[in-house]
Amino acid sequence: MKINGQAYRTIWLAQDGWRVAVIDQTKLPFRFETVTLGSAEQAAEAIRSMVVRGAPLIGATAAYGVALAMRVDASDGALEAALALLGATRPTAVNLHWALARMRDRLAPLAPEERMAAAYEEAAALCDEDVALCRAIGEHGLGIIREIAAGKQPGERINLLTHCNAGWLATVDWGTALAPIYLAHDAGIPIHVWVDETRPRNQGAALTAYELGSHGVPHTVISDNAGGHLMQRGEVDMVIVGTDRTTATGDVANKIGTYLKALAAHDNGVPFYVALPSPTIDWSLSDGLREIPIEERSAREVTHLAGLSEDGEVGTFRIVAPGSGAANPAFDVTPARLVTGLITERGVAPASSEGLARLFPDLARGAAA
Repeated sequence: MKINGQAYRTIWLAQDGWRVAVIDQTKLPFRFETVTLGSAEQAAEAIRSMVVRGAPLIGATAAYGVALAMRVDASDGALEAALALLGATRPTAVNLHWALARMRDRLAPLAPEERMAAAYEEAAALCDEDVALCRAIGEHGLGIIREIAAGKQPGERINLLTHCNAGWLATVDWGTALAPIYLAHDAGIPIHVWVDETRPRNQGAALTAYELGSHGVPHTVISDNAGGHLMQRGEVDMVIVGTDRTTATGDVANKIGTYLKALAAHDNGVPFYVALPSPTIDWSLSDGLREIPIEERSAREVTHLAGLSEDGEVGTFRIVAPGSGAANPAFDVTPARLVTGLITERGVAPASSEGLARLFPDLARGAAA
């Protein structure tokens, strides 16, 4: 995607050819800065501190983290240590563990002297594949938006609602939930996006709004509690979100607050779609509520808010009464029964074990084995 006319991915090799550059998402939307990672430890910290975030991008960063580790020591012990270090950064997004398993499978059979080059090659391939998967998700989601447009009057706008950030900043490029929106906008379909602010880290207000604005997509930021009201008034034609982990039965874990949007959509007859690449499916799980680990993040993310002051200074401000504690579960689980469909790179599937197995018979059989 483009920022100020320049094309960017969210992760790329630095000019020296071995370090890894990423966009520092903690500085957005007020400052656009990049960070260069030179070690597995720095890659792990970038994931942990949310310099990089979004399930697919976390996986890509972890893959390059393994490559950085192999530059220093490509022994069996060093490989396992790097995998453990990176795997411990965040618990909910399954793409992280999928990417690390892929790196282990690629590197473990090789002689140590072959591992560094193979690691960089595999990490680059993983990134290129993510871009292709997200573009395909966009094409399939575009078909749904076209169907909605066909039921409108000519020129009448389509209102979509999204929660958190599932755009190109959450992936290597294109995004998941936002990919169909970009393609629809580029195709001349009159779309408008309601952007949930997504407390407590405000990924919607800070990141999704930044992305949509950079691409010229009409959008309006709303408070997290406004979505149900808009649905009741008939001002939402479709909800589309991403996911950090999807079970084999179609339950989805996404940013906290997604479940409430799904309930409101169900109550008002608004289609609720989840966009995801296949690496986000955890074929080993069947009950999202009981089996998906939910990350509990720092209470400070709730008690304090980063923003731009009236005099143009970026700062952090306490917004909660002194002495009050705060809980900060980062994700919730939306049961499959509330999901209209799962938009994947192979098409749109019902949120069920049968629906996913029909689209991905090879992956479903492999998990069963």
